[in-house]
Amino acid sequence: MPNSHRRLSSAVLGVALLGVLAACAPGTGQAPTTASSASPTSSTASEAPSGVNTDIAGVGDVTLTVWDQEVRGGQNEQVEKLNASFQAKYPNVKINRVSQSFDDLATTLRLALTGPDAPDVVQANNGRNTMGAFVEAGQLIPLDEYAKAYGWNERFSPSILKFSTYSADAKVFGEGNLYGVPQVGEVVGVFYSKSKLAKLKLDVPQDWAGFEDALAKAKAAGETPLMLGNIDKWPAIHVFGPLQGSTVPADQVTALALGNAGASWKTPENEAAAKTLQDWVKDGYFNNGVNGADYDQTWQKMTKGEGVFLIGGSWLAADMGDVMGDDLGFFVPANAAGRYATTGGTGLPFAVTSASKHPDVAAAYLDWLTSDDAMQVLVDTGNLPVNRTAELASATSGALAEVFTEFGKVTDEGDVLPYLDYATPTFSDTLGTALQGLIDGQLTPAAFTEALEADYSAFVASNA
Repeated sequence: MPNSHRRLSSAVLGVALLGVLAACAPGTGQAPTTASSASPTSSTASEAPSGVNTDIAGVGDVTLTVWDQEVRGGQNEQVEKLNASFQAKYPNVKINRVSQSFDDLATTLRLALTGPDAPDVVQANNGRNTMGAFVEAGQLIPLDEYAKAYGWNERFSPSILKFSTYSADAKVFGEGNLYGVPQVGEVVGVFYSKSKLAKLKLDVPQDWAGFEDALAKAKAAGETPLMLGNIDKWPAIHVFGPLQGSTVPADQVTALALGNAGASWKTPENEAAAKTLQDWVKDGYFNNGVNGADYDQTWQKMTKGEGVFLIGGSWLAADMGDVMGDDLGFFVPANAAGRYATTGGTGLPFAVTSASKHPDVAAAYLDWLTSDDAMQVLVDTGNLPVNRTAELASATSGALAEVFTEFGKVTDEGDVLPYLDYATPTFSDTLGTALQGLIDGQLTPAAFTEALEADYSAFVASNA
């Protein structure tokens, strides 16, 4: 799914969850005031500051320029609250916030980072063509020393931090130095109608075998088991990704999705996932004309009573819940090993630019935005927090609470698998087209994996 579409859709989750705002003062779990008595020198290229100073109150008057794309509803509200509380704690710091849409930020940020007035903190898309390009150009500083000082490695799941991690030359995605920290999470799972399951006398499936059994029973009872609108090609990626996670080891999915060497699409496990998806089509589990069906119209049909299940992202929970209320449920099936492995990720991470004259203040700001207390502010303003998610589920209700719980299970007890379109600059189209061919029966599972391997292996070779 294009990142811009994910961000737009995720904003809807914020609107539905708005509630009474709690007066929180983020900063829980911060490190002692100083990790080093030395003040850092200005950083160059991709080198980290030589020391870390967390005594922000003692750095003098500072203006911190922050570029973000948190412009909608609860997104904007949480940033405004956290900015206000940060400045209240550190009155010597003034935040100069430049907020713009995702598309505008993508257009202007590349040029801004090379200009004389580059911001101190930016939100940078995780992918190779954005964060990866900035790392390669030496425009972001590695945050590993700050992660040690503030305890980020304990605060965040490793499966979350990998989405902001690159080698120093940006050739390897998911390993190396940490270049950003996110606030919000995303997870792909199975939405379902509770009343339909009750009518069919089915329990909520716990694993993929149980899910397939439920699909077969729903079909036998005359229901449309599974809804999908795939005219734009990317929606089927969100069906195949979790299915792939049920058969393919997480490390192999991660290597493939991040465009790193050491994996292959031409494996029996990948073919098995492709065959399962094609078999679902042959068995009549999907609505008719999947490849010609509109994504939004299809999930809207489910809210009006058509279909039993829909595999989709957490960004749908708010809109679907508005119509279905307590009838809407959400779960992530476990794989054969009993582990939760599904497609997901984070919102755009916040990073510190190498042009910043105040990297210590910038890092303290990142810590504030992602602290334990900040996660509560995110919930209060209608966002899915990337940390403490299962713990904070009680602050929500219905399917939204289940989204929180399931995301927490995946991050704490399982594997968050990257969006497969991260892999190469052309992989979104390659995979989308191949999935349409697989669904239509024009490609065999073997031909499907061969098409993906051609794109992936060519990129890996060029990136060596």
